[in-house]
Amino acid sequence: MSVQVVAAKMAEVELKDVPTGKDLPADSPLTPTSEGKNIARNDPHEAGSSAAASPTAESSAKAGEGSLGLLNPNPAKMPQASAMKRSDPQQNGGEAFVNRDGTVAEAPRMKKIQFADQKQEFNKRPSKIGRRSLSRSISQSSTDSYSSAASYTDSSDDETSPRDKQQKNSKGNGDFCIKNIKQADFGRREIEIAEQEMPALMALRKRAQGEKPLAGAKVVGCTHITAQTAVLMETLSALGAQCRWAACNIYSTQNEVAAALAEGGFSVFAWKGESEDDFWWCIDRCVNVEGWQPNMILDDGGDLTHWIYKKYPNMFKKIKGIVEESVTGVHRLYQLSKAGKLCVPAMNVNDSVTKQKFDNLYCCRESILDGLKRTTDVMFGGKQVVVCGYGEVGKGCCAALKAMGSIVYVTEIDPICALQACMDGFRLVKLNEVIRQVDIVITCTGNKNVVVRENLDRMKNGCIVCNMGHSNTEIDVASLRTPELTWERVRSQVDHVIWPDGKRIVLLAEGRLLNLSCSTVPTFVLSITATTQALALIELYNAPEGRYKQDVYLLPKKMGR
Repeated sequence: MSVQVVAAKMAEVELKDVPTGKDLPADSPLTPTSEGKNIARNDPHEAGSSAAASPTAESSAKAGEGSLGLLNPNPAKMPQASAMKRSDPQQNGGEAFVNRDGTVAEAPRMKKIQFADQKQEFNKRPSKIGRRSLSRSISQSSTDSYSSAASYTDSSDDETSPRDKQQKNSKGNGDFCIKNIKQADFGRREIEIAEQEMPALMALRKRAQGEKPLAGAKVVGCTHITAQTAVLMETLSALGAQCRWAACNIYSTQNEVAAALAEGGFSVFAWKGESEDDFWWCIDRCVNVEGWQPNMILDDGGDLTHWIYKKYPNMFKKIKGIVEESVTGVHRLYQLSKAGKLCVPAMNVNDSVTKQKFDNLYCCRESILDGLKRTTDVMFGGKQVVVCGYGEVGKGCCAALKAMGSIVYVTEIDPICALQACMDGFRLVKLNEVIRQVDIVITCTGNKNVVVRENLDRMKNGCIVCNMGHSNTEIDVASLRTPELTWERVRSQVDHVIWPDGKRIVLLAEGRLLNLSCSTVPTFVLSITATTQALALIELYNAPEGRYKQDVYLLPKKMGR
């Protein structure tokens, strides 16, 4: 309700409750003037009144006499006797008036409007949990990654780490670690909605579940745990695979979906807002389990593969292959291959035609705007934006921002992609040339240290910095954790990093993947990628010995079709 409407209603109530001159009783404290207006008698002895004592008030009364009829009356024009107002202790603090005949009459009472938010009083400082709950409610009201689920999944004040809880599903199984198993029903509904938008994956499940092409496969996965991933996991299970899963991003897990998977019997170790230690602990719980050893890896970013190489290298003796989804993970695989340390065949899903032309382009084209809007409420029209990298992800981001009226610059080291940016109408620049003037900086290269501390120091006040690549190392966030800089959490996954001179930048998701950390992604497009991943697993698992060597392979184009 607007301020004008409230004020009008208050005035209407007051006018209704104040009697007019025609309705006044003989002993009323309000006396009609000759102009027909009501004059409230002033008490010169009233402590709160300064009209009689102040010279300014006297001059104001003379200047306004006869116009408003509400100022100090002129004795020459008014009756000699006046009604005197006093406080009556018998009336619980109410106002009373002494009439001409000495009787006491109660003044007309004014109705007061009291709004609901005026009833609560904050006499004490909130407790630690109270402050946390208040902060959470403010942040999540408009910016939580999944606004439809935010009120459900984060309404609890339970701050106990999932690692300290003992939870079991309805069948008595406790081989999982999630936020809250009670959210399973809500997560199941989200999975059912996702199934409607994933026709390719559902068709594969229906066609191949009778053949069980993954019978005997033990798949350990490390991806974003969302409703779309849940549909993939249940498809792999329908095709005969056993699955254990962890999250590849500490912010992207949908707690309700993880609960639904745990209720369905999947060994899931993930929750939204993990610490770095929690992240690696969850991966280890997936791998290091008595009586169960994986023979297939489904990775997103290469962290799972790296952990097994570092902690359990002997496991690769039984692993048949690796399926990698992201460009960051693919880079790490190529590094292992070049060094001669890649022990098993690996399938590069990121560079498959289905993921490049659909997921990377169209998914990012829509989700970049969603992520920025949810976290910052920024208006894109007229904003100057620099996009670092013009691969398929960069192309999608640039197209979306340009369509919204932003002025878009591109940095790119690959000559072919750089020429594409020019042909698409974007100005190709070096980051140092525009870093002082841009309003938003977006990285999407898959490399590390794309935006370094020198760039961050030169940014304008209020510049928004975010990442659309998989790794959180594209922005040198570690260089910002120094004593001279102040970090201030203003919303969920939104931090102000403040310099000593007062300049601040807005860092989103601590430099991690923006769309899956702070918003969501189109389910239909992810159906194509998830189907590609499932086909890659089937291909590697069933390939005869000798077909694939210890190298990185692209998914055969005929399979992508």
